[in-house]
Amino acid sequence: MLKIAVPNKGSLAETAAQMLHEAGYVGRRDPKELIVADPRNGVEFFYLRPRDIATYVGSGALDVGITGRDLLLDSGSAAAEIAALDFAASTFRFAGPTGVFTELEDLADKRVATSYPGLVGDFLAASGVTADLIRLDGAVESAVRLGVADAVADVVETGSTLRKQGLEIFGPVILESEAVLISSPTNATGIDTLLRRLQGVMVARQYVLIDYDLPARLLEKAVALTPGIESPTVSPLRDPEWIAVRAMVKRDGTNHIMDDLYELGARAILVTPIHAARI
Repeated sequence: MLKIAVPNKGSLAETAAQMLHEAGYVGRRDPKELIVADPRNGVEFFYLRPRDIATYVGSGALDVGITGRDLLLDSGSAAAEIAALDFAASTFRFAGPTGVFTELEDLADKRVATSYPGLVGDFLAASGVTADLIRLDGAVESAVRLGVADAVADVVETGSTLRKQGLEIFGPVILESEAVLISSPTNATGIDTLLRRLQGVMVARQYVLIDYDLPARLLEKAVALTPGIESPTVSPLRDPEWIAVRAMVKRDGTNHIMDDLYELGARAILVTPIHAARI
């Protein structure tokens, strides 16, 4: 059986579980369950702390796992990222007291508080900057005000939390992170199937099917609006001057495309969600 590590809590857990469910796998019914077997699909799920997943997968104890790119890089694990999963996006930046720091080199010989010392340490080393890293498990933004550090390195969304602590962002982006699928160095059998299924879920979330009737003479203009993945499906209608067209389109552009098709002359324009896909 393919052994899969899944986040048991935190921001990654719910979406990862839903994604696996949509991919056709059995999930846990009790949040206290640590191991769930899915013999029909030839897999076994292990529910672990997100921060520990890269370590287990990198050691070869588990074959594959879902975790954050930030956690993978911070762990120093031998596990490898094999696919981004398009959720839990985050950005890591440096921040310090307003007006004190302007560039990365200003951190030389300063104290930097972070929950990701491995990730931040590697970034500073690659940039030729030596700093004293202070590891904290949480509330990193309070470290400067409490006198524990001179600056911080943390996840930044809007920056409002940092501003409330009298901090401002400076220097380059440390990392653009998101949820990723990682594998052990052994590259176990069955990973390709899991990956295809997860990619199918991502496609299903990003695309919808659009169907419409159209005067046949307008086909080329309509295809420019709905080119599909390879090519749209075109079918004849009872009226030889009309055709039916079906194509996949990006979900977030659906209404604009419907408006454009209607203006072109299409009618009976219907949009259908995609439950699963293989592209």
